[in-house]
Amino acid sequence: MYMIIDKYQHPFRFYSLSIIIPWICWFVAAYLSHLTPSSSIYISIASLLGIIGLVSPMVIAFSMMLPDPELRSDLFNRLFTFKKIKPIYLLATFFLMLASILLAQGISLLFGYSAEQFNLSHGFSFTAGLFPAWFMLFLAPILEELAWHTYGTDCLRQRFSLFKASLIFAIFFAFWHLPLSFIKDYYQANLAEEGLIHSLNFGVSLIPYVLLMNWLYYKTNRNILVVIVFHISAGFFNEIFSTHPDSKIIQTVLLLVLTIFLLIKDRDFFFQRQFNE
Repeated sequence: MYMIIDKYQHPFRFYSLSIIIPWICWFVAAYLSHLTPSSSIYISIASLLGIIGLVSPMVIAFSMMLPDPELRSDLFNRLFTFKKIKPIYLLATFFLMLASILLAQGISLLFGYSAEQFNLSHGFSFTAGLFPAWFMLFLAPILEELAWHTYGTDCLRQRFSLFKASLIFAIFFAFWHLPLSFIKDYYQANLAEEGLIHSLNFGVSLIPYVLLMNWLYYKTNRNILVVIVFHISAGFFNEIFSTHPDSKIIQTVLLLVLTIFLLIKDRDFFFQRQFNE
């Protein structure tokens, strides 16, 4: 039986272009960010290259979808239709990441960490060149999910089970972020300075994060706005509190436990090869 997801047929083209172009932009931006003495022109060029790298996967996805009437219709339907979405998935979309970071901070108190983690943060843990950090917390998830969950996820799901597709994307996503670790004062660069264990935690955390996001995506009939909101919540709630970096490791463990529970509870959903709309 024909299904629209069968039309998403070019994962190699999409993912190769979606990593090559950002990497070129971001490695050049990294070089410029470390030039001394720094100047406004270097910062401006690096910031522009950062945005070009960020937006390029979305442009690639749209260029592969919009010429095809069926894919174009599928895109618009998934952006603006909210049929048959159960309240439980909306609650998870808005509040799962908030609950996980608060619970992680609470658990950390048992190991002697400060309750001041629950205070609102006085600033952000990163900068983004010319762009305010709060602006990037909202812009980046929108631009990314208009690539990853318009074309990227479905072109993998067309060939693999949801579990395999999610693991493949999690690995890709970790490598996709790699050049950002070299751009001065970016989130990934600051994370690397905190130590190897916190950098590794970022990579490991992507496994439950991607599986949970794709669980929501397919449980809500491939709704793109759902994953955009979930992505925004993940960044926003991990920034608004004075969270100790070690609490984010606890958060990863909590999300892994939840993910394993869902994998066991809904095994066919994650592991069956055939996609059912």
